[in-house]
Amino acid sequence: MCVSGTTRVKLAESIERGIRNDQLAPGEKLPSIRALAESLGLSPATVAGAYRQLQQRGFLVSQGRRGTVVSSRPPLPVASPMQAADGVTDCATGNPDPKLLPKLAPALAAIRKEQTLYDEDPNSPGLVQVGLSLFQADGVPTTGICTVNGSFDGIERALAEHLFPGDRIAVEDPCFTGVLDLIRSRGLVPVPVALDQSGILPESLTEALKLKPKALIVTPRGQNPTGAAFTLSRARALKKVLAKAPDLFVIEDDYEGTISGAEYVGLCDGKRARWTVVRSLCKSFSPDRRIALQAGDPDTLAHIQGRQVLGIRWVSHLLQDMAVYYLKDKKTAQLIETAECTYTDRRTAFIEALKQEGVQSFGKSGFNVWVPVPDEASVAQRLMQAGWLVTPGYRYRLQTPPAIRVTVSSLPAAEAKKLAREIGRCLRGGAFVSSAV
Repeated sequence: MCVSGTTRVKLAESIERGIRNDQLAPGEKLPSIRALAESLGLSPATVAGAYRQLQQRGFLVSQGRRGTVVSSRPPLPVASPMQAADGVTDCATGNPDPKLLPKLAPALAAIRKEQTLYDEDPNSPGLVQVGLSLFQADGVPTTGICTVNGSFDGIERALAEHLFPGDRIAVEDPCFTGVLDLIRSRGLVPVPVALDQSGILPESLTEALKLKPKALIVTPRGQNPTGAAFTLSRARALKKVLAKAPDLFVIEDDYEGTISGAEYVGLCDGKRARWTVVRSLCKSFSPDRRIALQAGDPDTLAHIQGRQVLGIRWVSHLLQDMAVYYLKDKKTAQLIETAECTYTDRRTAFIEALKQEGVQSFGKSGFNVWVPVPDEASVAQRLMQAGWLVTPGYRYRLQTPPAIRVTVSSLPAAEAKKLAREIGRCLRGGAFVSSAV
């Protein structure tokens, strides 16, 4: 490893430069603190300080006794470690099926033509009206909303207003890599909460709350990577646990919305002081039409909108007007309903194909199926050689057993059978490890 530096700051800069220049790859293990200190003639405290600084900024991840590794997705413009080569079917990226996204031209032709100037309301009144109706229909106790550039923009803004480096935050385990990357980049400490197909487990949340986290991030449906979705009974049980932590900031990431194939069941109510629900429209309308609706308590929304005024000022009114068009357009509504049914059919077909191969899997809703395996790295590699790109579970897991994530949003039933057959071949002849999910 080509790093140098005589101070904590210089050493951290050297390691960051190595990551940026691809000299240190995502997932690569770094020398121990003592070994690097001896090789550079530095004190262990200096190296530990540099490692800690980079961990707080999301560049490095501590794996306890296994050492320190480069983050799988460091906050730098480096190449993704997971890319489909020619002839390899991509079941890893997590995209919606382009054929099931609404066309751009009708929306562009229908929206207003006049220019938006500085004195206009940052939030389109039309979108606020439609968004409030959607949230209120789902029982979300909000009196206002704001618009953000996708769910992660809303989550990051919410975290920035209420949490500080070193704060603990409870997260699902396994958890979407983007959530883990985001909270680590902000210097937050993840506290894992186990889940099954009905969402996080009340007993696990009870244990997590003993560590005094400041916030909780949950996915009400289409949970990535497991497909979990809250049931009414599970939500009631979780609300009883959360009632004992009234100051906990609850963040719901409803990133898939209706196309997840599950009804919305949330945890936020009017009794909680701090809460927010972010509902992205990106999976339904297009990842590039980056817009999400954010509900929440009045203080949180005021903080987010105030910070927007100082930064991006507002989400493009072109995007907001397009969202209003899509949300009101009957043809788009029919397409979204078709997309929901199609994604459900594809997910169900793949799970059934795996079952016929004797392989256990999980995928109650959403785009993804979680498949427990004994050795996720070797299974992912063997599938790649067979022409299938899937995601190893280590990028999502904190304490749960190994698995792979398979995105099935663009996987026809015939192809699902082929992939299931390959997974069955990979697992046959070895001990199969079942997950708690």
